Amino acid sequence: MEDKKKIVVTREYEKKMSEISPFELKDILIDLADESARKSTHIMLNAGRGNPNWIATTPREAFFLLGQFGLEECRRGTKLEDGMVGLAGVPQKPSIAYRFREFLDKHEGTPGSKLLRDTYNYMVREKGIDENDLVHEWAEGVIGDQYPIPDRILKYTEVLVRDYLDQALCNNLPPEGKFDLFATEGGTAAMCYIFDSLQQNFLLNKGDKIVLFAPVFTPYIEIPEQARYLFDVTEIHALKMTGDGYHTWQYQEKDLDILKDKSVKAVFIVNPSNPPSYALTHGLTERLVDIVTNYNPDLMIITDDVYATYVPGFRSLMAELPDNTLCVYSFSKYFGATGWRLAVVSLHEKNIYDRMITELPDDKKAALTKRYSSIMLDPSKMKFIDRMVADSRQVALNHTAGLSLPQQTQMALFASFSILDTENLYQSRMVEIIHERLHTLWESTGFTLLDDPLRAGYYSEIDMEVWAKKFYGDEFVEYLKANYEPVDVVFRLAQETALVLLNGGGFDAPEWSIRASLANLKQGDYVRIGEGIASILHSYADRWKESKKQ
Repeated sequence: MEDKKKIVVTREYEKKMSEISPFELKDILIDLADESARKSTHIMLNAGRGNPNWIATTPREAFFLLGQFGLEECRRGTKLEDGMVGLAGVPQKPSIAYRFREFLDKHEGTPGSKLLRDTYNYMVREKGIDENDLVHEWAEGVIGDQYPIPDRILKYTEVLVRDYLDQALCNNLPPEGKFDLFATEGGTAAMCYIFDSLQQNFLLNKGDKIVLFAPVFTPYIEIPEQARYLFDVTEIHALKMTGDGYHTWQYQEKDLDILKDKSVKAVFIVNPSNPPSYALTHGLTERLVDIVTNYNPDLMIITDDVYATYVPGFRSLMAELPDNTLCVYSFSKYFGATGWRLAVVSLHEKNIYDRMITELPDDKKAALTKRYSSIMLDPSKMKFIDRMVADSRQVALNHTAGLSLPQQTQMALFASFSILDTENLYQSRMVEIIHERLHTLWESTGFTLLDDPLRAGYYSEIDMEVWAKKFYGDEFVEYLKANYEPVDVVFRLAQETALVLLNGGGFDAPEWSIRASLANLKQGDYVRIGEGIASILHSYADRWKESKKQ
């Protein structure tokens, strides 16, 4: 195998690398850290990406046990000779609920059986669902023998996931009415579909003004810059600090007033934020509600709430401003399911998107009628969220749209697992694990971590400029800026300590900040990461002190 070309890290090279996405830079840092590990006794530690190192076991056990039931149902009508060659039929609905209960009785005590039984009872007794319809959807879902129908989301998956979002994103106090859901292949697919459908339906047009709350997940920075969009982007930065110079990673309430301008069409928010990992304050939410209510009622709000479950009592903007908010929620981080690619887009049944489409000029309405005419006789009655489904398959392939049945079945079981955990044992443990790692990291740096109930803690953003000033003063900060590139910190961490972290500047965070994921390494690993960060800072200071002697 051909050896990779050795990377020579110069300041000029660092300047060039600071222009690329941090997720692309990550691969270069991994190579450098791997090389460093080979030359030393270090083990390479990668805290650059937020793939969790845990999984939720119970809903997976339920999924695989349900798979056994699904296979039994398929084999019921199989001829002996067909079974011998690995061939079976498909699940049949008549009396399937009775057979499901018999199956659960037979497998009493088997891992996953309790969740299946409790979910069945919840749906049938509390939600009034037809038991045979429910179990038949599950059996077909786990087997994956049909196209997704309805294509937007399966009927009973939507019931469970909607109840889960009421719990996880609305603190069990959802607004009146209901949310329509669109199951997607992870949060990234949801983002792509949202941007595309907003433009396809003339709700966001090339050159329109949008606002990003920064720091923010890099794709939200990069997508609006693409040629097909070229939005006029303004960023609001979470640069609020305490009187003694510590970041709170919150926004100045007055900075939100830019949203009063009706020429601002949309605002994109990650809440809790990525990378700082803080939820919006109550004051900021109130300010936004006031702006929408009294100044800009057609403001489109797109909120990505994937880290919500790490802030107990969290309330999404979808709960406070349901008419205006498109919410993206991914199951990946909370349930350890990045490989499952599970997410939903949530939109209230009463929303400004549907209304604004009806108010478009006649020529644009005619264009949309033509676009969606193959789907229904009167496309003007088509909901925006259903247009997203069609757009996800270029409209012409709408009949093959939808997230796969097995994915939706696992999604439903993740949702029910959380709904039925009335004591919040899983959430409490998740929060505890993240915060143990967070405090280990910061204690190992020697830096100060302020208490904050709004901190999710899934990532931690460490602004090296702040700590340079705290430890050594303004003169040292000026030396640092004059002699090094901000990304030098992550390059040195990789080369000298075999540690991979991402540069905060790539997320439009402060240039000298670095992002560490608290999700993907053991607690003890964060001791080495914290010490490595501190060591880099103090080594810069040693060089500065030496330069002053010359």
